[in-house]
Amino acid sequence: MQTLRDIPCGATVKVTRLTGEGSVKRRIMDMGITKGTSVFVRKTAPLGDPVEVTVRGYELSLRKADAEMIVVDRVNERKEM
Repeated sequence: MQTLRDIPCGATVKVTRLTGEGSVKRRIMDMGITKGTSVFVRKTAPLGDPVEVTVRGYELSLRKADAEMIVVDRVNERKEM
């Protein structure tokens, strides 16, 4: 089980499940992160917090704790040259 926190920069993933409960889960869903949504990981801060992603056409910064609640499947990864 991989979470959004584990995904490297440049990868696109698909959300499979949200593990948060109550208001935390609701807040993540209100940001547009729902089951089946594609998420592109743009960059990560030097210490890993926050993670900047592109979801539904806009940029979003997520705390590590929130990113850890988002279970994903990897779609593809950018190839470095």
